[in-house]
Amino acid sequence: MEIQNLRVYERRGLVLPDRTPGGSRLYSQDDIGHLHRIRELLADGLNPAGVGQVLVPGAAGAGLEERLADR
Repeated sequence: MEIQNLRVYERRGLVLPDRTPGGSRLYSQDDIGHLHRIRELLADGLNPAGVGQVLVPGAAGAGLEERLADR
């Protein structure tokens, strides 16, 4: 993944890595798994706004996730 993409995902709230005191991003294993899921959703044809809707907790996100899994 390119750094520009990571910055966009962070700005849109799709991933929220921890930071070092110097400001560098620290990605946990959960963050990395989340980034892989973002990449999969983008490859399935969703745009970043659509990815945000799928990954938002709640019924709407769960319904979209289920429909994508049925593909």
